[in-house]
Amino acid sequence: MRTLYTKYNKQWIASLPVTHFGGRIIVIQTVGEAQRAVDYLLTFPRLGIDTETRPNFKPGAMHPVALLQVSTYDTCFLFRLNYIGMPECIVRLLTSPAVMKVGLSLHDDWAQLQKRADFTPKAYVDLQDYVEPLGVEDRSLQKLFANFFSQKISKAQRLTNWEAETLSPAQKMYAAIDAWACILLYDEISHLRATGQYQLVAEPVAKAEGGATPSSRA
Repeated sequence: MRTLYTKYNKQWIASLPVTHFGGRIIVIQTVGEAQRAVDYLLTFPRLGIDTETRPNFKPGAMHPVALLQVSTYDTCFLFRLNYIGMPECIVRLLTSPAVMKVGLSLHDDWAQLQKRADFTPKAYVDLQDYVEPLGVEDRSLQKLFANFFSQKISKAQRLTNWEAETLSPAQKMYAAIDAWACILLYDEISHLRATGQYQLVAEPVAKAEGGATPSSRA
């Protein structure tokens, strides 16, 4: 029986072990690379997705979305949209009814991507809605991952330059984790929704122990 919290104590996140993505991270910088990546991704039943945008520290302006991350359980593709834009192959992936796209706060991601290309996304699940039937009130990826897996997603790279000529190893790891974590959360939430094998408490009163180990579920 799992213990989940309606709201996870943010102060505890700092003490959790940091999660890492141990799979392949492939940076896509040409349309040809994007086409081959999409052909591969379309063979999977579900994918985790996220986006990154260069931060703007001046009020009233915003940069175009620079990066689209699409992850399987062991491979994450980083599509550098600031180099390739939104080619037809990416639109084909995002509009495919055969492949489920799992993300968090997808309304914002779609809105930013639609500034680069006119498309209507299909077959997607927003974790902020999907987790609601369990009674969990937190909606941030970091808090959800801590609640379900007792591991920390570092946010140190969030405000770095996503339009840099070369992404740093730390940026690539951060970007991959944000997409990969979405499919892990989807699988765990699906399992608990189907089995009811959890108990919900109002908030942690001592350090959380024994969270599930991130893994894929069929």
